[in-house]
Amino acid sequence: MQNLPLVTIICLCYNHEQFVVESLHSVLNQSYKNIELIIADDCSNDASKKTITKWLENYPEIKFISNEINLGNTKTFNKALKFAKGDYVIDLAADDVLLSNCVEKQIATFLNSEIKNLAIVYGNAEIISENNAHLRYYYDVSTENKVLKKPATGDIYLSILGQSSMICSVSSMVKREVLDELNGYDENLAYEDLDLWIRVARNYNFEFIDAVLIQKRELENSLGNQFYRKLNSRTRKINHSTYLIIKKAIALNKTKVENKAVLKRVHQEMVKAQKTYDIGLFIKYIPLELKLRF
Repeated sequence: MQNLPLVTIICLCYNHEQFVVESLHSVLNQSYKNIELIIADDCSNDASKKTITKWLENYPEIKFISNEINLGNTKTFNKALKFAKGDYVIDLAADDVLLSNCVEKQIATFLNSEIKNLAIVYGNAEIISENNAHLRYYYDVSTENKVLKKPATGDIYLSILGQSSMICSVSSMVKREVLDELNGYDENLAYEDLDLWIRVARNYNFEFIDAVLIQKRELENSLGNQFYRKLNSRTRKINHSTYLIIKKAIALNKTKVENKAVLKRVHQEMVKAQKTYDIGLFIKYIPLELKLRF
């Protein structure tokens, strides 16, 4: 195991007292053992910090970062990343659960892949409820748990821009040197994954692993449930971040085909702004649409 690369798993916690111990044990129970765990609590207002501190009594060697004020996911991840020593990194939410062979499959893919310039590997996820009940899979699967339609592999920049293929962010592992090159997450954003995929995909390749790697918990306050809430401050913040991400993507684009792909996403976001009564955001998209068209 000493010859295998070190993997850093950053477990980010915010009000996950009910789930964090299960999440942390899923890291310790990995079949791949060369793992560094870093825990960061973003000033939870429940008993998360107390729960983590008690759990750490049996694991005093594990690094624990406890924010005195709430910084948000992007800033907290970057803060933890500064302490990471691994060659590869996983961003693990404290309400999600890694399957026992997750890291082993991800590392094996990195080490054995025929795809050059590989920066991110990702797989499927089982979506579970607050009570661990199965809801669905991120990508639909056959009776053998193999995906019915494989998502993008290789150069996926165009696929991400136009949403022709979705990336399961919670099942991903990122090469550390790529994160460093990009200065981690963009701290001006309310969420991180779409922006990271676009910036990485501009110059690097991805590979999909056809296996369920993680259980992703779907809660009422999960990010995916926030995009279409009407007159909601968090929804406005999230959707404004998408606007900033699209502006950054346009700056990265090199071809008319790429601009056309972004135009499709712009239209989707304008519809979203209408449905959430965010007229100011809708108006902001008009100059972007004109720029992409002409």
